[in-house]
Amino acid sequence: MDIKENMPGIAIIGTGCWGKNLVRNFHKLGALKLVCERDPKRSAAIAQRYPGIRWCTSPHQAYQDPEIDGIVIATPAETHFAIAREALLTGKHVFIEKPFVLCEEEGHELIELASKNELVLMIGHIMHYHPAFKTLSTLIRQGDLGRINYIYSNRLNLGKIRREENILWSFAPHDISMILAMAQEFPESVSAVGGNYLHKKIADVTTSHLNFPSGLKAHIFVSWLHPFKEQKLVVIGDKKMAVFDDSMPWETKLCLYSHEIGWAGENPVLAKKEAEPVRLKPYEPLRMECEHFLECIKERCEPVSNGHEGLRVLQVLQACQRSLDQGGVPVRFTPEGQRGKEKYFVHPTAVIDGDVEIGPETKIWHFSHILPDTKIGARCVIGQNVAIGPKVNVGNGCKIQNNVSVYQGVTLEDHVFCGPGVVFTNVHNPRAFIGRMNEIRKTTVRTGATLGANSTIVCGNTIGRFAFVGAGAVVTRDVPDHAVVYGNPARQAGWICECGHSLDNFLACQACGSSYALTPSGIDKL
Repeated sequence: MDIKENMPGIAIIGTGCWGKNLVRNFHKLGALKLVCERDPKRSAAIAQRYPGIRWCTSPHQAYQDPEIDGIVIATPAETHFAIAREALLTGKHVFIEKPFVLCEEEGHELIELASKNELVLMIGHIMHYHPAFKTLSTLIRQGDLGRINYIYSNRLNLGKIRREENILWSFAPHDISMILAMAQEFPESVSAVGGNYLHKKIADVTTSHLNFPSGLKAHIFVSWLHPFKEQKLVVIGDKKMAVFDDSMPWETKLCLYSHEIGWAGENPVLAKKEAEPVRLKPYEPLRMECEHFLECIKERCEPVSNGHEGLRVLQVLQACQRSLDQGGVPVRFTPEGQRGKEKYFVHPTAVIDGDVEIGPETKIWHFSHILPDTKIGARCVIGQNVAIGPKVNVGNGCKIQNNVSVYQGVTLEDHVFCGPGVVFTNVHNPRAFIGRMNEIRKTTVRTGATLGANSTIVCGNTIGRFAFVGAGAVVTRDVPDHAVVYGNPARQAGWICECGHSLDNFLACQACGSSYALTPSGIDKL
Protein backbone atom coordinates (compact mmCIF):
# COMPACT_ATOMS: atom_id res chain seq x y z
CA MET A 1 0.00 0.00 0.00
CA ASP A 2 1.25 3.52 -0.80
CA ILE A 3 0.84 5.36 2.49
CA LYS A 4 1.67 8.70 0.85
CA GLU A 5 -1.66 8.58 -0.94
CA ASN A 6 -4.20 10.60 1.08
CA MET A 7 -1.60 11.04 3.79
CA PRO A 8 -3.09 11.77 7.26
CA GLY A 9 -1.94 15.02 8.88
CA ILE A 10 0.03 14.59 12.10
CA ALA A 11 0.70 16.96 15.01
CA ILE A 12 3.46 16.07 17.48
CA ILE A 13 3.20 17.36 21.04
CA GLY A 14 6.61 17.46 22.74
CA THR A 15 10.01 17.49 21.03
CA GLY A 16 12.34 16.40 23.81
CA CYS A 17 14.81 13.53 23.77
CA TRP A 18 12.48 11.10 21.95
CA GLY A 19 10.00 13.55 20.45
CA LYS A 20 12.60 14.90 18.03
CA ASN A 21 12.98 11.37 16.57
CA LEU A 22 9.24 11.23 15.99
CA VAL A 23 9.42 14.63 14.29
CA ARG A 24 12.18 13.35 11.99
CA ASN A 25 10.28 10.21 10.97
CA PHE A 26 6.84 11.71 10.43
CA HIS A 27 8.49 14.53 8.44
CA LYS A 28 10.24 11.99 6.20
CA LEU A 29 6.93 10.25 5.66
CA GLY A 30 5.35 13.54 4.55
CA ALA A 31 2.74 13.47 7.32
CA LEU A 32 4.01 16.11 9.77
CA LYS A 33 1.90 19.28 9.71
CA LEU A 34 2.27 20.81 13.16
CA VAL A 35 4.64 20.69 16.12
CA CYS A 36 3.55 21.76 19.60
CA GLU A 37 6.44 22.80 21.87
CA ARG A 38 6.52 25.32 24.74
CA ASP A 39 10.31 25.53 24.96
CA PRO A 40 11.36 28.40 22.62
CA LYS A 41 14.83 26.93 22.05
CA ARG A 42 13.39 23.62 20.89
CA SER A 43 10.81 25.40 18.75
CA ALA A 44 13.54 27.45 17.08
CA ALA A 45 15.59 24.31 16.40
CA ILE A 46 12.58 22.58 14.82
CA ALA A 47 11.77 25.62 12.68
CA GLN A 48 15.36 25.82 11.45
CA ARG A 49 15.69 22.13 10.63
CA TYR A 50 12.22 21.66 9.14
CA PRO A 51 11.27 24.87 7.34
CA GLY A 52 7.62 25.05 6.40
CA ILE A 53 6.41 23.02 9.38
CA ARG A 54 3.99 25.00 11.51
CA TRP A 55 4.46 25.09 15.27
CA CYS A 56 2.44 26.18 18.29
CA THR A 57 2.73 26.32 22.07
CA SER A 58 -0.62 24.85 23.14
CA PRO A 59 -2.11 21.40 22.37
CA HIS A 60 -5.52 23.08 21.96
CA GLN A 61 -4.35 24.55 18.67
CA ALA A 62 -3.68 21.02 17.42
CA TYR A 63 -7.06 19.77 18.63
CA GLN A 64 -8.89 22.48 16.67
CA ASP A 65 -6.78 22.29 13.48
CA PRO A 66 -8.84 20.73 10.65
CA GLU A 67 -5.67 19.56 8.86
CA ILE A 68 -4.69 17.37 11.79
CA ASP A 69 -5.96 13.76 11.80
CA GLY A 70 -3.65 12.29 14.43
CA ILE A 71 -1.98 13.54 17.60
CA VAL A 72 1.37 12.07 18.66
CA ILE A 73 2.11 12.58 22.36
CA ALA A 74 5.76 12.61 23.46
CA THR A 75 5.42 14.54 26.73
CA PRO A 76 6.10 13.42 30.35
CA ALA A 77 3.97 10.46 31.41
CA GLU A 78 1.89 12.40 33.94
CA THR A 79 0.49 14.55 31.09
CA HIS A 80 -0.46 11.68 28.76
CA PHE A 81 -4.00 11.13 30.01
CA ALA A 82 -5.17 14.74 29.87
CA ILE A 83 -3.72 15.39 26.40
CA ALA A 84 -4.96 12.08 24.95
CA ARG A 85 -8.44 12.51 26.41
CA GLU A 86 -8.87 15.97 24.88
CA ALA A 87 -7.53 14.75 21.55
CA LEU A 88 -9.99 11.83 21.45
CA LEU A 89 -12.89 14.06 22.50
CA THR A 90 -12.11 16.39 19.56
CA GLY A 91 -12.06 13.50 17.09
CA LYS A 92 -8.31 13.00 16.68
CA HIS A 93 -6.52 9.66 16.44
CA VAL A 94 -3.89 9.28 19.17
CA PHE A 95 -0.38 7.83 19.41
CA ILE A 96 1.02 7.88 22.99
CA GLU A 97 4.65 7.21 23.80
CA LYS A 98 5.29 4.77 26.66
CA PRO A 99 4.30 4.51 29.40
CA PHE A 100 0.64 4.59 28.31
CA VAL A 101 -0.78 6.35 31.42
CA LEU A 102 -0.09 6.10 35.14
CA CYS A 103 -3.23 4.31 36.42
CA GLU A 104 -5.62 1.69 35.10
CA GLU A 105 -8.72 3.87 35.42
CA GLU A 106 -7.21 6.39 33.00
CA GLY A 107 -6.29 3.63 30.58
CA HIS A 108 -9.80 2.18 30.61
CA GLU A 109 -11.28 5.62 29.99
CA LEU A 110 -9.06 6.29 26.96
CA ILE A 111 -9.78 2.85 25.48
CA GLU A 112 -13.52 3.41 25.91
CA LEU A 113 -13.33 6.90 24.37
CA ALA A 114 -11.39 5.64 21.34
CA SER A 115 -13.82 2.77 20.81
CA LYS A 116 -16.90 4.95 21.22
CA ASN A 117 -15.61 7.53 18.71
CA GLU A 118 -14.14 4.89 16.35
CA LEU A 119 -10.64 6.36 16.65
CA VAL A 120 -7.19 4.78 16.63
CA LEU A 121 -5.42 4.58 20.00
CA MET A 122 -1.83 3.37 19.67
CA ILE A 123 0.88 3.00 22.32
CA GLY A 124 4.58 3.53 21.51
CA HIS A 125 5.88 0.06 22.33
CA ILE A 126 8.47 0.30 19.58
CA MET A 127 9.93 -3.20 19.91
CA HIS A 128 6.79 -4.66 18.30
CA TYR A 129 7.97 -2.99 15.08
CA HIS A 130 11.61 -4.05 15.25
CA PRO A 131 12.44 -6.46 12.37
CA ALA A 132 14.32 -8.77 14.76
CA PHE A 133 11.44 -9.04 17.22
CA LYS A 134 8.84 -9.42 14.47
CA THR A 135 10.88 -12.30 13.04
CA LEU A 136 11.40 -13.85 16.48
CA SER A 137 7.66 -13.66 17.19
CA THR A 138 6.94 -15.45 13.92
CA LEU A 139 9.43 -18.21 14.76
CA ILE A 140 7.80 -18.70 18.17
CA ARG A 141 4.29 -18.85 16.66
CA GLN A 142 5.49 -21.40 14.10
CA GLY A 143 6.89 -23.58 16.89
CA ASP A 144 10.52 -23.36 15.74
CA LEU A 145 11.70 -22.85 19.34
CA GLY A 146 9.27 -25.38 20.79
CA ARG A 147 7.69 -24.76 24.16
CA ILE A 148 8.99 -21.51 25.69
CA ASN A 149 10.26 -22.18 29.20
CA TYR A 150 12.17 -19.07 30.18
CA ILE A 151 12.78 -15.50 28.98
CA TYR A 152 15.14 -12.88 30.28
CA SER A 153 15.81 -9.36 29.13
CA ASN A 154 18.57 -6.86 29.94
CA ARG A 155 18.13 -3.17 29.08
CA LEU A 156 21.16 -1.36 30.45
CA ASN A 157 22.89 1.93 29.76
CA LEU A 158 24.87 4.79 31.23
CA GLY A 159 22.45 7.26 29.75
CA LYS A 160 19.97 9.99 30.50
CA ILE A 161 19.01 10.01 34.19
CA ARG A 162 15.37 10.97 34.60
CA ARG A 163 13.70 12.62 37.56
CA GLU A 164 10.07 12.37 36.42
CA GLU A 165 10.15 8.54 36.50
CA ASN A 166 12.31 5.72 37.81
CA ILE A 167 14.22 3.16 35.73
CA LEU A 168 11.37 0.63 35.93
CA TRP A 169 8.91 2.98 34.23
CA SER A 170 11.52 4.40 31.86
CA PHE A 171 13.08 1.20 30.46
CA ALA A 172 10.99 -1.84 31.42
CA PRO A 173 7.77 -1.15 29.40
CA HIS A 174 9.55 -2.30 26.24
CA ASP A 175 10.60 -5.60 27.79
CA ILE A 176 7.26 -6.26 29.47
CA SER A 177 5.53 -5.62 26.15
CA MET A 178 7.75 -8.11 24.31
CA ILE A 179 7.46 -10.78 27.01
CA LEU A 180 3.66 -10.56 27.13
CA ALA A 181 3.54 -10.82 23.33
CA MET A 182 5.72 -13.94 23.32
CA ALA A 183 3.99 -15.56 26.29
CA GLN A 184 0.48 -15.02 24.91
CA GLU A 185 -0.77 -15.15 28.50
CA PHE A 186 -0.90 -12.84 31.50
CA PRO A 187 1.34 -13.44 34.54
CA GLU A 188 -0.17 -14.82 37.71
CA SER A 189 2.33 -13.00 39.92
CA VAL A 190 5.26 -10.57 39.74
CA SER A 191 7.96 -9.37 42.11
CA ALA A 192 10.59 -6.64 41.84
CA VAL A 193 13.60 -5.43 43.79
CA GLY A 194 15.92 -2.53 43.10
CA GLY A 195 18.30 0.10 44.35
CA ASN A 196 18.13 3.90 44.71
CA TYR A 197 21.64 5.33 44.47
CA LEU A 198 21.48 8.78 42.86
CA HIS A 199 18.23 9.84 44.55
CA LYS A 200 16.68 8.25 47.62
CA LYS A 201 13.20 8.07 46.07
CA ILE A 202 14.04 7.10 42.48
CA ALA A 203 15.18 3.58 41.59
CA ASP A 204 18.21 3.43 39.28
CA VAL A 205 18.37 -0.37 39.01
CA THR A 206 15.55 -2.94 39.18
CA THR A 207 15.11 -6.65 38.58
CA SER A 208 11.56 -7.85 37.95
CA HIS A 209 10.35 -11.46 37.91
CA LEU A 210 7.19 -12.63 36.12
CA ASN A 211 5.54 -16.00 36.75
CA PHE A 212 2.97 -17.29 34.24
CA PRO A 213 0.20 -19.90 34.70
CA SER A 214 1.80 -22.22 32.10
CA GLY A 215 5.03 -22.40 34.11
CA LEU A 216 6.88 -19.91 31.91
CA LYS A 217 9.11 -17.58 33.90
CA ALA A 218 10.72 -14.31 32.84
CA HIS A 219 12.93 -11.68 34.39
CA ILE A 220 13.83 -8.15 33.40
CA PHE A 221 17.02 -6.35 34.49
CA VAL A 222 17.06 -2.60 33.80
CA SER A 223 19.61 0.01 34.83
CA TRP A 224 20.87 3.44 33.82
CA LEU A 225 24.00 2.97 35.97
CA HIS A 226 25.78 0.53 33.65
CA PRO A 227 29.22 1.05 32.07
CA PHE A 228 28.02 0.20 28.55
CA LYS A 229 24.81 -0.09 26.56
CA GLU A 230 23.19 -3.51 26.41
CA GLN A 231 19.78 -4.44 25.01
CA LYS A 232 19.52 -8.20 24.96
CA LEU A 233 16.57 -10.59 24.94
CA VAL A 234 17.14 -14.33 25.50
CA VAL A 235 14.36 -16.87 24.86
CA ILE A 236 14.81 -20.48 26.00
CA GLY A 237 12.63 -23.05 24.23
CA ASP A 238 12.75 -26.83 24.53
CA LYS A 239 13.84 -27.11 20.87
CA LYS A 240 16.00 -24.03 20.34
CA MET A 241 17.23 -20.92 22.11
CA ALA A 242 17.11 -17.42 20.62
CA VAL A 243 19.17 -14.31 21.37
CA PHE A 244 18.08 -10.88 20.16
CA ASP A 245 21.00 -8.53 20.81
CA ASP A 246 20.16 -5.04 19.57
CA SER A 247 23.73 -3.82 20.08
CA MET A 248 25.03 -6.19 17.38
CA PRO A 249 25.15 -5.53 13.59
CA TRP A 250 22.06 -6.46 11.60
CA GLU A 251 23.73 -9.67 10.40
CA THR A 252 23.88 -11.05 13.95
CA LYS A 253 21.13 -9.18 15.84
CA LEU A 254 19.02 -12.34 16.00
CA CYS A 255 20.67 -15.75 16.41
CA LEU A 256 19.28 -19.20 17.09
CA TYR A 257 21.10 -21.90 19.06
CA SER A 258 20.25 -25.61 18.72
CA HIS A 259 22.07 -26.66 21.89
CA GLU A 260 21.00 -30.07 23.16
CA ILE A 261 21.12 -31.54 26.65
CA GLY A 262 21.05 -35.32 26.88
CA TRP A 263 21.61 -37.79 29.69
CA ALA A 264 24.26 -40.40 30.33
CA GLY A 265 22.80 -42.32 33.21
CA GLU A 266 22.08 -39.67 35.80
CA ASN A 267 24.49 -37.10 34.37
CA PRO A 268 23.47 -34.35 31.94
CA VAL A 269 25.51 -34.12 28.73
CA LEU A 270 25.64 -30.84 26.82
CA ALA A 271 26.05 -30.74 23.04
CA LYS A 272 26.73 -27.14 21.99
CA LYS A 273 25.96 -25.98 18.44
CA GLU A 274 27.14 -22.98 16.49
CA ALA A 275 25.00 -19.85 16.35
CA GLU A 276 22.56 -19.66 13.43
CA PRO A 277 22.16 -15.97 12.43
CA VAL A 278 18.70 -15.09 11.12
CA ARG A 279 18.65 -12.84 8.06
CA LEU A 280 16.82 -9.56 8.64
CA LYS A 281 15.94 -6.58 6.52
CA PRO A 282 17.60 -3.55 8.15
CA TYR A 283 14.79 -1.09 8.72
CA GLU A 284 14.44 1.57 11.42
CA PRO A 285 11.88 0.33 13.96
CA LEU A 286 10.61 3.85 14.70
CA ARG A 287 9.89 4.47 11.03
CA MET A 288 7.96 1.18 10.87
CA GLU A 289 6.03 2.23 13.97
CA CYS A 290 5.16 5.63 12.49
CA GLU A 291 4.09 4.02 9.20
CA HIS A 292 1.88 1.60 11.15
CA PHE A 293 0.09 4.50 12.89
CA LEU A 294 -0.59 6.19 9.55
CA GLU A 295 -1.84 2.93 8.02
CA CYS A 296 -4.17 2.34 10.99
CA ILE A 297 -5.63 5.83 10.57
CA LYS A 298 -6.23 5.28 6.85
CA GLU A 299 -7.63 1.77 7.22
CA ARG A 300 -9.41 2.38 10.55
CA CYS A 301 -7.81 -0.77 11.98
CA GLU A 302 -6.47 -1.71 15.40
CA PRO A 303 -2.72 -1.16 15.95
CA VAL A 304 -0.51 -4.03 17.06
CA SER A 305 0.29 -2.02 20.19
CA ASN A 306 -3.25 -0.84 20.90
CA GLY A 307 -4.81 0.47 24.10
CA HIS A 308 -5.57 -3.00 25.46
CA GLU A 309 -1.95 -4.06 24.96
CA GLY A 310 -0.83 -0.84 26.65
CA LEU A 311 -3.17 -1.51 29.57
CA ARG A 312 -1.76 -5.01 30.12
CA VAL A 313 1.77 -3.59 30.21
CA LEU A 314 0.59 -0.90 32.64
CA GLN A 315 -0.96 -3.51 34.95
CA VAL A 316 2.33 -5.41 35.13
CA LEU A 317 4.28 -2.17 35.67
CA GLN A 318 2.02 -1.13 38.52
CA ALA A 319 2.31 -4.55 40.17
CA CYS A 320 6.11 -4.46 39.85
CA GLN A 321 6.12 -1.00 41.42
CA ARG A 322 3.97 -2.23 44.33
CA SER A 323 6.38 -5.12 44.87
CA LEU A 324 9.35 -2.75 44.65
CA ASP A 325 7.78 -0.47 47.27
CA GLN A 326 7.22 -3.46 49.55
CA GLY A 327 10.79 -4.73 49.32
CA GLY A 328 10.14 -7.46 46.77
CA VAL A 329 6.91 -8.95 48.15
CA PRO A 330 5.23 -10.96 45.34
CA VAL A 331 2.07 -9.40 43.94
CA ARG A 332 -0.53 -11.78 42.56
CA PHE A 333 -3.04 -11.11 39.81
CA THR A 334 -6.58 -12.39 39.52
CA PRO A 335 -6.62 -15.42 37.17
CA GLU A 336 -7.13 -14.26 33.59
CA GLY A 337 -10.46 -16.02 33.20
CA GLN A 338 -11.79 -14.08 36.18
CA ARG A 339 -10.16 -10.72 35.42
CA GLY A 340 -12.73 -7.96 35.10
CA LYS A 341 -15.30 -9.93 37.13
CA GLU A 342 -14.20 -8.68 40.54
CA LYS A 343 -16.91 -6.91 42.49
CA TYR A 344 -14.55 -5.40 45.04
CA PHE A 345 -12.08 -2.49 44.93
CA VAL A 346 -8.36 -2.69 45.69
CA HIS A 347 -6.27 0.47 45.54
CA PRO A 348 -3.21 0.14 43.25
CA THR A 349 -0.84 0.59 46.22
CA ALA A 350 -2.39 -2.28 48.19
CA VAL A 351 -0.83 -5.77 48.09
CA ILE A 352 -3.05 -8.86 47.93
CA ASP A 353 -1.20 -12.15 48.41
CA GLY A 354 -2.24 -15.54 47.11
CA ASP A 355 -5.12 -17.63 48.46
CA VAL A 356 -7.08 -14.58 49.59
CA GLU A 357 -10.88 -14.35 49.33
CA ILE A 358 -12.51 -10.92 49.14
CA GLY A 359 -16.26 -10.46 49.17
CA PRO A 360 -18.27 -8.22 46.82
CA GLU A 361 -18.40 -4.45 47.42
CA THR A 362 -15.43 -4.55 49.78
CA LYS A 363 -12.94 -1.67 49.48
CA ILE A 364 -9.24 -2.00 50.35
CA TRP A 365 -7.37 1.31 50.45
CA HIS A 366 -3.83 2.71 50.20
CA PHE A 367 -0.78 0.65 51.24
CA SER A 368 -2.75 -2.13 52.90
CA HIS A 369 -1.55 -5.74 52.81
CA ILE A 370 -3.74 -8.83 52.86
CA LEU A 371 -1.63 -11.90 53.66
CA PRO A 372 -2.21 -15.50 52.46
CA ASP A 373 -5.12 -17.72 53.53
CA THR A 374 -7.20 -14.74 54.62
CA LYS A 375 -10.92 -14.35 53.99
CA ILE A 376 -12.62 -10.95 53.99
CA GLY A 377 -16.39 -10.76 53.71
CA ALA A 378 -18.68 -8.56 51.66
CA ARG A 379 -19.15 -4.77 52.04
CA CYS A 380 -16.08 -4.30 54.23
CA VAL A 381 -14.00 -1.11 54.29
CA ILE A 382 -10.29 -1.63 54.92
CA GLY A 383 -8.54 1.70 55.50
CA GLN A 384 -4.97 2.82 54.81
CA ASN A 385 -1.91 0.92 56.03
CA VAL A 386 -3.87 -2.05 57.34
CA ALA A 387 -2.34 -5.53 57.56
CA ILE A 388 -4.62 -8.57 57.81
CA GLY A 389 -3.43 -12.15 58.11
CA PRO A 390 -2.19 -14.68 57.49
CA LYS A 391 -5.07 -17.09 58.18
CA VAL A 392 -7.53 -14.47 59.41
CA ASN A 393 -11.29 -14.40 58.91
CA VAL A 394 -13.05 -11.04 58.67
CA GLY A 395 -16.85 -11.13 58.47
CA ASN A 396 -19.27 -9.11 56.38
CA GLY A 397 -19.72 -5.37 56.78
CA CYS A 398 -16.63 -4.77 58.93
CA LYS A 399 -14.84 -1.41 59.01
CA ILE A 400 -11.15 -1.42 59.85
CA GLN A 401 -9.73 2.09 60.08
CA ASN A 402 -6.16 3.23 59.35
CA ASN A 403 -3.03 1.66 60.87
CA VAL A 404 -4.54 -1.55 62.25
CA SER A 405 -2.87 -4.99 62.12
CA VAL A 406 -5.18 -7.99 62.45
CA TYR A 407 -2.83 -10.89 63.18
CA GLN A 408 -3.18 -14.64 62.88
CA GLY A 409 -5.37 -15.94 65.68
CA VAL A 410 -7.82 -13.01 65.50
CA THR A 411 -11.34 -13.48 64.16
CA LEU A 412 -13.71 -10.60 63.43
CA GLU A 413 -17.35 -11.57 63.04
CA ASP A 414 -19.84 -9.47 61.04
CA HIS A 415 -20.13 -5.66 61.34
CA VAL A 416 -17.14 -5.16 63.64
CA PHE A 417 -15.73 -1.62 63.83
CA CYS A 418 -12.00 -1.18 64.52
CA GLY A 419 -11.02 2.43 65.13
CA PRO A 420 -7.69 3.92 64.01
CA GLY A 421 -4.65 2.35 65.64
CA VAL A 422 -6.42 -0.59 67.32
CA VAL A 423 -3.83 -3.13 68.51
CA PHE A 424 -4.30 -6.89 68.56
CA THR A 425 -1.77 -9.26 70.11
CA ASN A 426 -1.63 -13.00 69.52
CA VAL A 427 1.12 -14.30 71.86
CA HIS A 428 1.02 -13.74 75.61
CA ASN A 429 4.78 -13.52 76.28
CA PRO A 430 6.55 -12.69 72.97
CA ARG A 431 10.34 -12.61 72.56
CA ALA A 432 12.13 -11.51 69.39
CA PHE A 433 14.58 -14.42 69.70
CA ILE A 434 12.04 -17.16 70.58
CA GLY A 435 9.47 -18.37 68.04
CA ARG A 436 6.08 -18.86 69.67
CA MET A 437 3.65 -19.11 66.75
CA ASN A 438 2.59 -22.49 68.13
CA GLU A 439 1.45 -20.65 71.28
CA ILE A 440 -1.00 -18.27 69.58
CA ARG A 441 -3.99 -17.44 71.79
CA LYS A 442 -7.19 -16.88 69.86
CA THR A 443 -9.08 -13.59 70.03
CA THR A 444 -12.66 -13.28 68.82
CA VAL A 445 -14.58 -10.06 68.29
CA ARG A 446 -18.27 -10.87 68.09
CA THR A 447 -20.86 -9.40 65.74
CA GLY A 448 -21.50 -5.66 65.95
CA ALA A 449 -18.76 -4.85 68.47
CA THR A 450 -16.89 -1.52 68.39
CA LEU A 451 -13.22 -1.13 69.30
CA GLY A 452 -12.30 2.51 69.97
CA ALA A 453 -9.25 4.27 68.57
CA ASN A 454 -5.88 3.09 69.97
CA SER A 455 -7.48 0.41 72.15
CA THR A 456 -5.43 -2.73 72.80
CA ILE A 457 -6.98 -6.20 72.80
CA VAL A 458 -4.71 -8.63 74.65
CA CYS A 459 -4.84 -12.09 73.09
CA GLY A 460 -6.96 -14.94 74.40
CA ASN A 461 -10.05 -12.82 75.08
CA THR A 462 -13.49 -12.48 73.51
CA ILE A 463 -15.27 -9.19 72.86
CA GLY A 464 -19.01 -9.81 73.12
CA ARG A 465 -21.77 -8.99 70.66
CA PHE A 466 -22.36 -5.23 70.25
CA ALA A 467 -19.90 -4.48 73.07
CA PHE A 468 -18.16 -1.08 73.08
CA VAL A 469 -14.45 -0.73 73.98
CA GLY A 470 -13.52 2.89 74.70
CA ALA A 471 -10.63 4.73 73.04
CA GLY A 472 -7.25 3.79 74.54
CA ALA A 473 -8.67 0.95 76.66
CA VAL A 474 -6.55 -2.13 77.35
CA VAL A 475 -8.70 -5.26 77.33
CA THR A 476 -7.23 -8.03 79.51
CA ARG A 477 -10.32 -10.22 79.99
CA ASP A 478 -13.55 -11.16 78.21
CA VAL A 479 -16.04 -8.37 77.54
CA PRO A 480 -19.75 -9.34 77.92
CA ASP A 481 -22.31 -8.80 75.15
CA HIS A 482 -23.42 -5.11 75.00
CA ALA A 483 -20.95 -4.08 77.74
CA VAL A 484 -19.20 -0.66 77.69
CA VAL A 485 -15.59 -0.86 78.95
CA TYR A 486 -12.78 1.65 79.17
CA GLY A 487 -9.56 2.32 81.09
CA ASN A 488 -6.33 0.39 81.69
CA PRO A 489 -7.09 -2.33 82.46
CA ALA A 490 -10.55 -2.01 80.91
CA ARG A 491 -13.46 -2.09 83.38
CA GLN A 492 -17.16 -2.21 82.65
CA ALA A 493 -18.92 1.15 82.96
CA GLY A 494 -22.41 0.30 81.72
CA TRP A 495 -24.45 -1.27 78.94
CA ILE A 496 -25.02 -0.18 75.35
CA CYS A 497 -27.83 -0.76 72.89
CA GLU A 498 -27.42 -2.38 69.50
CA CYS A 499 -28.05 1.09 68.03
CA GLY A 500 -25.00 2.48 69.89
CA HIS A 501 -26.74 4.48 72.66
CA SER A 502 -26.35 3.87 76.40
CA LEU A 503 -29.00 1.93 78.30
CA ASP A 504 -30.63 3.30 81.43
CA ASN A 505 -30.83 1.58 84.82
CA PHE A 506 -33.77 -0.49 83.57
CA LEU A 507 -31.74 -1.76 80.56
CA ALA A 508 -33.90 0.26 78.20
CA CYS A 509 -32.74 2.43 75.28
CA GLN A 510 -34.31 5.89 75.25
CA ALA A 511 -33.10 6.43 71.66
CA CYS A 512 -34.74 3.49 69.87
CA GLY A 513 -37.05 2.06 72.57
CA SER A 514 -35.41 -1.37 72.78
CA SER A 515 -35.37 -3.27 76.07
CA TYR A 516 -32.86 -5.84 77.30
CA ALA A 517 -32.54 -8.58 79.92
CA LEU A 518 -29.53 -10.12 81.65
CA THR A 519 -28.13 -13.38 80.23
CA PRO A 520 -25.10 -15.56 81.13
CA SER A 521 -23.04 -13.85 78.38
CA GLY A 522 -24.16 -10.26 79.17
CA ILE A 523 -27.52 -8.88 78.11
CA ASP A 524 -29.78 -9.57 75.15
CA LYS A 525 -32.63 -7.78 73.45
CA LEU A 526 -36.14 -8.74 74.54
